[in-house]
Amino acid sequence: MVSFTLNDKRVSVDAAPGTPLLWVVRDHLGLTGTKYGCGAGLCGACTVHLDGKAVRACQTQLSEVTDKKVTTIEGLSPNSSHPIQKAWVALEVPQCGYCQSGQIMKAAELLAKNPKPSRSQIVEHMDGNICRCGTYHRIIAAVEQASREG
Repeated sequence: MVSFTLNDKRVSVDAAPGTPLLWVVRDHLGLTGTKYGCGAGLCGACTVHLDGKAVRACQTQLSEVTDKKVTTIEGLSPNSSHPIQKAWVALEVPQCGYCQSGQIMKAAELLAKNPKPSRSQIVEHMDGNICRCGTYHRIIAAVEQASREG
């Protein structure tokens, strides 16, 4: 049994210690906002925060989160009111939307550390989170808008 804090609630999960956090969150705890993308840590669709740091849930084992704080897209804000979520909607960023929870979590990490990032800092930070629809220009614009209005 592994215990950790998920979206500000203490949870305990009975799963093998090597189980990827992605499957713990989705299958054991029923939060499906975090997506399975590549399963190899290459695309970022499964990005969550572990003690405030963006990590790939498909590459993070359950044993690594013991007594730590995990935040998924469901826990980023209680009512989708995080500035990046609001900018995401306002600028109609997603096309298929599959990557958006990972993109938003990665962007939220940046804004938590650097509330007013430059365009080049945004591009550098978001590098590695892949959008197969190619909406990178709108992703960058949303981060810029969130930084102005957040």
